[in-house]
Order: sequence, then structure tokens, then C-alpha cells
Amino acid sequence: MGVRVRQAEQRDRDQVVRILAEAFHHDPVSCWVFPDEEHRHAVHGKFLGVFADVALEEGRVDLLEDGTATALWLDVPAGAPEEEDDTPALMRETADPDNERAELVGRLTGAVHPHVRAHAYLLMIGVSPERQGEGIGEALMRGVLERCDREGTPAYLEASSARSRGLYERLGFTFTGRAVDLPEGPPMWPMWREPQAG
Repeated sequence: MGVRVRQAEQRDRDQVVRILAEAFHHDPVSCWVFPDEEHRHAVHGKFLGVFADVALEEGRVDLLEDGTATALWLDVPAGAPEEEDDTPALMRETADPDNERAELVGRLTGAVHPHVRAHAYLLMIGVSPERQGEGIGEALMRGVLERCDREGTPAYLEASSARSRGLYERLGFTFTGRAVDLPEGPPMWPMWREPQAG
């Protein structure tokens, strides 16, 4: 599938957040973090905006030129981080200070994130609901995964639904074997992809 992708800049932030908020509005993990749909609609963009800000500042944000999909990537070095990641606390503070789940989801995913080898981390990928199922997500990821294959770099992500897990498996990701179990909530599946030869 031919899609036109460009790297997002700071001026694209609101568009990136809008795509993510629409794409994840009914996602099992988002529904667990914000069970009330009206409340989710009110605060979800603030929550997801933290991810967008991190990726715009420290990583790479790919944006489909027609504004229907985006992917947020970070290059993670080998070795355990020297400092505690303050992003989970910022997620809660920014979006929903009284909601411990807004922080807990980041703490739990951070606890299982591998640091043995440097890797490309797909922080989030979102496709507008009306375009889901067309292969856009796969096409949007392909450029970074091809670079990983050329450079011999692994990739990592957490799948937040069975549907997305199936997509990632088709792209060569495999479940690490240790799920993130959200208390009284859905599982998340950490997935790793070794670089693949041509």
C-alpha cells in the first residue's frame, strides 16, 4: 500500500493528539484508565498529549499526509535508565490528577520494558477509526522497521488489544511471554521484533 508519510513537527502536535484520541477512544486500555466515556472524551487528549510531547522532543513522529494516522517512535539505548522516568506521574498530573490509573499504566509498562539491547520503541500508533482495517498502520510502520532491518536494530512495543497484537505479529513481533496485567483490567502484550534479513 502506498502512503505518503512525513515527519511531524511541533506545529503538528494538535493534529497528532487528535488522531491518537480518536484512534484510542474505544481501546481496552484507554477504557480501563478512563472508564466513564464522557470523562474520557474530556481528558484523553491531555493524557495522550504527554506521549506526543515526549516523541516530538526526544524521538520521531511519523504522520500520514492526509492526517489520518500517526506513529510515535523513540530510540531506546541499552542499559537500565539512570533516573526514574517521570512520564507516568506527568501523565496523571496533566490529565487526571485524582485517577491513579493514569499513572499506573505507565509504571506497569515501564517495569517490563527491556533494556538489554538498544532498540526502536513504538510508543504509540493510531489510525483514525474510519480508516482502520485498510493496512495503514502496517504501511506507516514499514519505514522504521525497514531501517531497523538494515541497521540490525530490534524493535519493541506493547499491544493494547488482541486486534493490534495480530497486526504486530504479522510484522514479525513476538510476545515476550510476560503480559502487563492491569488490575481488574485488560492485558497488554509486550512484543519484541528481531531485525529481519532482506
